[in-house]
Amino acid sequence: MNFKPWKLSLLVALSVSGSAAIAQNTTSAQKSIELERYNEARASLLKLGQSADASFALGRLYQLRNMPDSAAYYFNRVPLNPKDAMSLVAAGRAALAQGKTAEAEIHFDNAAKLTKSKDAKVLTMIAQAYAESDVKDATKALSYVEAAHKANKGKDDAALMIARGDIYLKQETGGGEAMSSYERASLANPNDALSYYRKGQLNVRSRNYNEARTSFEKALSLDPSYAPAQRDLAEMYFYAGKYDDALSGFQKYMAAAEKTPDTDAKYASFLFLTKKYPEALVEIDKVLARDPNNLTMNRLRAYSLYETGKNDEAIAAMDKFMKTAPAGKVLKEDNVYYAKMLSKSGKGEQGVALLEKAVAADPTNGDLRKDLAQAYLSKKDYPNAIGQYKMRMKDGKGDLADNVLLARAYELNKQYTQADSLYNVVLVARPTYVPGYMMRAHVNTYLDPTSKLGTAKPYYEKYIEVATANDPAKYKDGLIEANNYLGSYYLFTKSDKAAALPYYQKVLALDPGNKDATVAVNEITGKNKVATKAPAKKAPVKKK
Repeated sequence: MNFKPWKLSLLVALSVSGSAAIAQNTTSAQKSIELERYNEARASLLKLGQSADASFALGRLYQLRNMPDSAAYYFNRVPLNPKDAMSLVAAGRAALAQGKTAEAEIHFDNAAKLTKSKDAKVLTMIAQAYAESDVKDATKALSYVEAAHKANKGKDDAALMIARGDIYLKQETGGGEAMSSYERASLANPNDALSYYRKGQLNVRSRNYNEARTSFEKALSLDPSYAPAQRDLAEMYFYAGKYDDALSGFQKYMAAAEKTPDTDAKYASFLFLTKKYPEALVEIDKVLARDPNNLTMNRLRAYSLYETGKNDEAIAAMDKFMKTAPAGKVLKEDNVYYAKMLSKSGKGEQGVALLEKAVAADPTNGDLRKDLAQAYLSKKDYPNAIGQYKMRMKDGKGDLADNVLLARAYELNKQYTQADSLYNVVLVARPTYVPGYMMRAHVNTYLDPTSKLGTAKPYYEKYIEVATANDPAKYKDGLIEANNYLGSYYLFTKSDKAAALPYYQKVLALDPGNKDATVAVNEITGKNKVATKAPAKKAPVKKK
């Protein structure tokens, strides 16, 4: 299941603050914000009282934490002074945080006019304000980027280029310009970890994992304490399916990150995503002990209980979650998991109803159709399961695993010819797929129940060949079955004891206590025959 139960951080450039006073008084706090050490930064800034620089930095902190009302409050705490550019930028940021775009533009324009558009720091602050906001239209934002670049006499500045990249990232086709911006930022300041971090994030989005790893590792080499880069590197390994590397990386992130309930919740979520369900439950319960109403943790607790086989507890947890979660916060995955739990507990109809509703709402979602098909299978509704698998594979979108699933559904519905055809497709594509030969052998035993035609024989033979060449220990049970079938085929169908004996002997080599093979070998070798004894002589009768 592909979803992320927490919102990933979207960091922004912090190296430009707008005035010497801000840079001097809040440098440490700004670095803490960049490293997502929010509690540490907040404590440091609150010690500065209600100063303008502290209030401005607190506004940015809360905006980064997606708390717009608090962000606006602190930005507005900067006294508005028409003759002070920084105060005008703060007023504009407060307006942006509240969605008042037109009002924000007035404040920003006034700040630019006050400096005659010649103060690169002020113009960069405005560009950053747009980069950190929810404003999608880049026109106004990019005009300030160009003005700042001009004020810098055409020389690239790292913070400005990062803001430029973040602005372009909001555009559907802005990835190229964003990457170019981050490259320019790292050239302008080769020691700027944030620019490399940004390149790593963008490469992950483009699924260019090798380049992403290089960028994240470069950021960490410049600043080993850069916890966000360590976290995103771990997530990149997760996307690439390298779960062990992902978990190891996330544990390094936990060692570097600020110790908060939020980071603990992220760790619990990551354990779940990497399928470490028992470990996830331990961490989830720790978070819930401090924050019992945490929506994500309550969700993942129900999921993890299901994945660890505790279905009754999972249903109870899911019932509680569904009753307390706001309607807009219930994910389609919640209904999918709930349906699985219900199906497993014998309440298949309820589970199917939930999945049918989910599929109706998202008919192009192949994963949902797969879940619905499995729910149908659990209640032995094979025709509907077949229908869902076929819809999932419509227009050639299915993969080899889908062929196996559909074939299995056909097999359960006693449509053996169709099943055999699909298993053949899989083996043509992957001739070394060992289980595929057993699948074909099974359906052919149904097509030839008396073994008269021997249609299963070549697949059992091929299974023995491929399994033996691959990993005999792994496929021991299958090898026992295949050799047993072939021994039986030669002994009973062909009446060829000599041909049957080696197969039964192989069974006994794999399973010395196998009763069928023991009986067959004894029969073939004559050990079942009782020796004929000569009649005992009668003792002579003594004459009296």
